[in-house]
Amino acid sequence: MDEIDVPSHFICPISMQLMRDPVTLSTDLTPNHTLRRLIQAWCTLNASHGIERIPTPRQPVDIPQIAKLLNDAKRFPHMQLKCLRRLRSIAYGAESKKKCLEAAGAVEFLATIIKKDESTVTEVDFEDGAELMKASDEALNILYHLETSETCLKKLISDKGEFLESLMHALKGGNYQSRAYAIMLLKSIFEVADPIQLIGAKPEFFIEVVKILRDSISQQASKAALKLLVELSPWGRNRIKAVEGGAVSVLIELLLETSERRACELILIVLDQLCGSAEGRAELLKHGAGLAIISKKIIRVSHVASDRAVRILSSISRFSATSRVLQEMLQVGVVSKLCLVLQVDSSVKTKERAKEILKLHSRVWKNSSCVPPHLLSSYPSS
Repeated sequence: MDEIDVPSHFICPISMQLMRDPVTLSTDLTPNHTLRRLIQAWCTLNASHGIERIPTPRQPVDIPQIAKLLNDAKRFPHMQLKCLRRLRSIAYGAESKKKCLEAAGAVEFLATIIKKDESTVTEVDFEDGAELMKASDEALNILYHLETSETCLKKLISDKGEFLESLMHALKGGNYQSRAYAIMLLKSIFEVADPIQLIGAKPEFFIEVVKILRDSISQQASKAALKLLVELSPWGRNRIKAVEGGAVSVLIELLLETSERRACELILIVLDQLCGSAEGRAELLKHGAGLAIISKKIIRVSHVASDRAVRILSSISRFSATSRVLQEMLQVGVVSKLCLVLQVDSSVKTKERAKEILKLHSRVWKNSSCVPPHLLSSYPSS
């Protein structure tokens, strides 16, 4: 009889015998948990000798197993706590495990809990201790860490706005952590949304996004809120909604406080979009530090920041240039900074835009004593 080739991982390295169950002939091994715990205990006792404790192996995950877990939680409410704990442990794992969760329907299950705003309380373990959390808050946490695919995100917003409303509810009344997860999920959702959904964003939505920025929940949440405004502002009347929601003054305050490159760039991008409206320009000019901080960020941050800051000043000088505004631009150093832009390494577009602004108001600015002589020499001729 011909011998059958057996993969080496099915053969015991000690006895060289085929490892399989004598009854079922299965090659699945039964873990010896008692022996593993004894070994871990020995490692702990001998840690002073440089011996590291072996980790506890994680239970393997597959789609049928997760589907059963979800079905049990749907049929038996008392199983929901166990289900959420297991889903959290999987969601914090490898990318392949997250894909198993999505394929098994975990995204829809979590969205249902969030929409119902389940009041069931679950104990969540963190590094600094345990904390009580609502089931809906825990579902938000898990859904964010799943890094859901574009296809699933689109499904979430095709339910007549119910899921978006539930995220709005989390923004309004959730704890700091849930508000952070909600804004980050919203950012991901609106990145894949259709134009009609972007145009249809409600005014109250902008109010809550601005509150996230004002409260400075976390750097990650603030950046998500800024990216969300970048995504939404160009559409329809969204610029007006953002301005009426208090975005301009909050963005200026953030710009005064931050020196982080990407945050500055995002803030200036949003302000540039909002200053495309008369309402946005009026709010920026109303703030005592508006023109000064915009000017200060030119050259100091990046080419992107400089370009956006000069674009904002261009909008102001073209559409809102009253005599008071022109004098303020002289006094806070805007004109000097524009002259400096012409001397230093800036993009061609930025230099051209700065030159246009200086030419436009040369009658008021060119012979001013507010501009240092070494910069005045750069002032473009009319």
